[in-house]
Amino acid sequence: MTTTDLTAPVPPTRAAVPEFSVWPATAAEEPGGRVLLAGVPLADIADAHGTPVYVLDEAEIRDRCRTYRAAFPEAHADVHYAAKAFLCRGLVRLVDEEGLGLDVCSAGELELAVTAGFPPERILLHGNAKSPADLATALRLGVGRIVIDSPAEIARLAAAVGPRGHQKVMLRVTPGVGAGGHAKVRTGTDDQKFGLSLRDGHAQHAVARILDQPQLELTGLHCHLGSQITETKPYLTALRRLVGLMARIRDAHGVVLPELDLGGGHGIAYRPGDPVLDPTALAHRLRAALAESCAAAGLPVPRLLVEPGRAVVGPAGVAVYRVLAVKTTGGRAFVAVDGGMSDNPRPALYGVRYAPRLIGRRSTAPAVRTTVAGRHCEAGDLLAEDVELPADIRPGDLLAVPVAGAYHLSMASSYNLVGRPPVVAVRDGAARLLVRRETLEDLRARDVGL
Repeated sequence: MTTTDLTAPVPPTRAAVPEFSVWPATAAEEPGGRVLLAGVPLADIADAHGTPVYVLDEAEIRDRCRTYRAAFPEAHADVHYAAKAFLCRGLVRLVDEEGLGLDVCSAGELELAVTAGFPPERILLHGNAKSPADLATALRLGVGRIVIDSPAEIARLAAAVGPRGHQKVMLRVTPGVGAGGHAKVRTGTDDQKFGLSLRDGHAQHAVARILDQPQLELTGLHCHLGSQITETKPYLTALRRLVGLMARIRDAHGVVLPELDLGGGHGIAYRPGDPVLDPTALAHRLRAALAESCAAAGLPVPRLLVEPGRAVVGPAGVAVYRVLAVKTTGGRAFVAVDGGMSDNPRPALYGVRYAPRLIGRRSTAPAVRTTVAGRHCEAGDLLAEDVELPADIRPGDLLAVPVAGAYHLSMASSYNLVGRPPVVAVRDGAARLLVRRETLEDLRARDVGL
């Protein structure tokens, strides 16, 4: 990794800028309007690394890891960072240092984590359609748990393990609980692709099949209800239903499962005033409900697992863009920037709303309703619709979109052959490059057709 020292004056207090409530805790604004993160002016990062650029506040990530670790103490629970939100070698090392595990969804994520030094026994492998390469890589590297998601996977995995092998597994159960901020991210109901239904008996049947495979050790049940969940009630409902299944497994097979994984999906605020899920309050209610449900069922309390991803890294990221064009058409004000759906497809996929702001200078112009548009050849390439921005925004200005740490770069593409942006980490007044920009040379190198 390369390191660039970008120093700045001591920033003012956050109290002067209340809209920073969804920004990392180190965000501040200088009198001239420049915005700093961890003491580093975002405009300096844009000058040094170009735009678009993602900036990750390392202290914010560490603080969020520690909040989860304190809420779910190691003596009774495990916290696994959901790598699908965003993964790079630098983040792997940080998560390891903070004592979290990982959950991954592919051989690619798994290989990156292990080659960066992450202990494979602290990794869970998910996926509703794991490829032979995914399973082979998991077994070769010694992954801690494989979460079985379909009946066909049981025999396939058992064959891959071999008669003398051994692999710990969990079973993903669909508890019939619908939760999440959008229909496309609700995964706890029976009408979607993940898991095995508790309601129709498929989960119980899969348990019996797993227990018939001596090389597979069923350690527990797993569920994931969805994303952007801001209430504790869905988790409590799922917990009680899964404890009920654990009791039926004990009664039918004489097996007491020692682990219960309730997944992630913990909601965060993308704009000031948005509801959030407090991990400390969630942990308190889950522990109480788990103790009560297990006592009623005559079960020992299993080890609890949770898998936050967005809630760890999302609020720590800021995406910085440069304005390319400004115009008014059809009665709407458009500000076009040098990124868009290739580096953040979420507004087009889910209608996600952000709160961008001008960061390179202070404006005294009145705020007007503005649509921030991307550069791609799609009418739906809009990063933020009907947001208030100064009326005097002009080409060359810098805009920043907070809460950009999760599901931006991890879902990015090279649409229109636009290279993916770099990732820069900031801490204590210094910036370092974590992921370089994808260049035209990178894109051409993959094209071997001539």
